Amino acid sequence: MNGSDNGRADSHEAAASPFVLIEPADCGVPILLAAPHGGRSYPDELLGAMRDPRLATMRLEDRHADTLAIEVARQTSAMLIYAKAPRALIDLNRSSEDVDWSMVTGGDKPRVRNSAANRRARSGLGLVPRRLPHSGEIWKSPIERAELDRRIDTVHRPYHRAIAGALAQLRDRWGAALLLDIHSMPPLPGRHPDERGAEFVIGDRFGASCEPMLSSRAIAYFGRRERLVAHNRPYAGGFVLDSHGAPGRDIHAMQIEVCRSSYLDADFAEPSARFASVARTLAGLVREMADAIMEIGGQKGLPIAAE
Repeated sequence: MNGSDNGRADSHEAAASPFVLIEPADCGVPILLAAPHGGRSYPDELLGAMRDPRLATMRLEDRHADTLAIEVARQTSAMLIYAKAPRALIDLNRSSEDVDWSMVTGGDKPRVRNSAANRRARSGLGLVPRRLPHSGEIWKSPIERAELDRRIDTVHRPYHRAIAGALAQLRDRWGAALLLDIHSMPPLPGRHPDERGAEFVIGDRFGASCEPMLSSRAIAYFGRRERLVAHNRPYAGGFVLDSHGAPGRDIHAMQIEVCRSSYLDADFAEPSARFASVARTLAGLVREMADAIMEIGGQKGLPIAAE
């Protein structure tokens, strides 16, 4: 699962693995970048099981969020983990219990099927997405329980073990660590008809997943660059932040949503000419957060390079 070779993933291993973890030999920041929803390695059988593969894949993906994370990691020498397995196969930002059991056939099922643990699944976007807003059902038929268990055992659990291990490694080295979970979002409306919506949304589970100072510095960073930013609304973070954010143990987690129109073309399909600018902006954020995390960890701050 771990493809690394002095900061470059082995191409054969990366192609076969559901995710790639890159640990640069010159890692100079106490930050792990993650992109759980950018995976585009679709098995033929998965596409064949979809009612409308083109629509479902485009709607479910955080299109090229992984490409963005890779470029930001290159510019900052940050640790990086990104999914190759698509969200349609399994959602890495959901609990393994967040299952719509009515779409699962065979094997034993929990007695309690409607609980807080699977509330997102009941809306259609659980561990295995079932429905898309305004589009309906994704799959032609239910998923077998054995296949669900296989996806959890071979993709979901190893991914989260890798994140936990990487964060512990960074914390042990620097005294504190930050997970920056990178996602993309559709364009948001402004508060008023003549206003633009936020380009970035910082999520910290309403202060539970990281030191509030980190979110404040992130928001101030975007403000200095005159980039529109929101905090926790409408995206506060999900399972990744709940699982890995532990400020009391000096492990912090923050989600950042990037507006797709900021870095993708008009069809939200491929990177646009604006991609490079957004990558530079996020690289600057990583440097800002690295400085803050090293202050928390008792280390000397990182000089901020000119951008």
